[in-house]
Amino acid sequence: MATHLDILKGIHPGILLERELIRRKIPKRKFALSINEYPQTINTIIKGQRSVDTPLATRIEEALGLEEGLLMTLQIYYDIKKIKTKLSKGVHPDKLKFRPALFWDTNLEDIDWNRQRRPVILRVFERGNFTEKKEIINFYGRGKVKEILDAEK
Repeated sequence: MATHLDILKGIHPGILLERELIRRKIPKRKFALSINEYPQTINTIIKGQRSVDTPLATRIEEALGLEEGLLMTLQIYYDIKKIKTKLSKGVHPDKLKFRPALFWDTNLEDIDWNRQRRPVILRVFERGNFTEKKEIINFYGRGKVKEILDAEK
């Protein structure tokens, strides 16, 4: 069973902050001023355009009665997710082995091969030729491909 933190991993701390303020019916501006912060800072954090630093996270947690370190933990997991996403953009199968007709509705450069692995595998195994299937097995591994295909039966 997933823990509370496991469920929240990868989301920006601003999402949690906004939900807490809405749940408690606290206006963002009033909250910002109550913790001696500029309203614009709280607004950009809520929009996910700014990171939360430790001193601010501590003041927010104290004001809302949140578990100590929660916002910084979320910030770290969010930063890790961003880095992993950025790194995974360069990891892909040999795109030259795929016929353009296989992915007629998508630009191959726009596919996130890790995040969209399930639909990619299903499409290749439904419509692909031997070479394309072999490339997918080489890229994802026989076990992962089998797991996804078996789940569809």
